[in-house]
Amino acid sequence: MSSAVGVIDVSDATFQKEVIERSKTTPVVVDLWATWCGPCKTLGPILEKVVSATGGKVVLAKVDVDKNPGIAQAFQVQSIPAVYALKDGQVVDGFMGALPEHEVRTFVGKLNPGGDVVDVATLLARGDEASLREALKMEPANEQVVLALATLLLSNNAVTDALEILQRIPQTPKVAALVERAKAMFVPDDNYAVQLDALLPLVKADEEARKRFLEILDTMGPGDPRTATYRRKMTGMLFA
Repeated sequence: MSSAVGVIDVSDATFQKEVIERSKTTPVVVDLWATWCGPCKTLGPILEKVVSATGGKVVLAKVDVDKNPGIAQAFQVQSIPAVYALKDGQVVDGFMGALPEHEVRTFVGKLNPGGDVVDVATLLARGDEASLREALKMEPANEQVVLALATLLLSNNAVTDALEILQRIPQTPKVAALVERAKAMFVPDDNYAVQLDALLPLVKADEEARKRFLEILDTMGPGDPRTATYRRKMTGMLFA
C-alpha cells in the first residue's frame, strides 16, 4: 500500500467500502492500472503527487485490473490507464491515457473547490518555513527545497535544525558549502564535549560509560556537528 497521503490500494473486496461509501464524504479518484502498462507508470506517480497535495481532501484509489477484474468490468474498461472521479457514489468525471501534470492538477482541482492543489514549486515560491517544510514532506530528497529551508533556518539561527535537514541528502558542492557555513555558525551552550572527552577513554572497557556516551550523542542529535565526530572517536576507541 502506498505511503502517500490520501492514496490507497483497493481490491474487488474493498471497493464498495473504500470507494463507493467513502465518496459520499470525500471525492475519490480511481486509477485503473496494471504492471505491464507503460503509460500507467507515467501517470501513477503524477496522480499520487497531485492527490497527496490536497492533504486528504481528495482520495486516490489505485486498482490493479489484473488482480481485480470485477472493478474493471464494472467500469467497462477498454484500455488503461483509465481514471474516474466519484462523488456521492456516482462517477462525475474521468479520462483515459496519461495526462501531463498540469491537466491532472486541473482534473483533481475540480473535485476540491476552493482548495488549492499545491505543488512543490508553489511552496518553494512562497518561501516561508511552513511552506518549505510542507514541500520537504512531499519531496524529501529535493535539493532545492532542502537548501531553501536550511538557509532560512540559518537566518533564524536554528543551526542544528538546518544541519539535520542538510544531512538527509547527498553532499553536493552546494549542500557541502551550506553545511560548512552552518558548522561555522554553531556555538554550543552545553558541556557535552567535556563529558564526552572524559568518557571516551572508558568506553571500551566500561559498559556504563559507553551507554552514557551514547545517551549524550542521542541528546545532541544528528544536527549537532560534534555528534559525527564523537561517533568516529568512539568507533576508533572500541576497535583500537
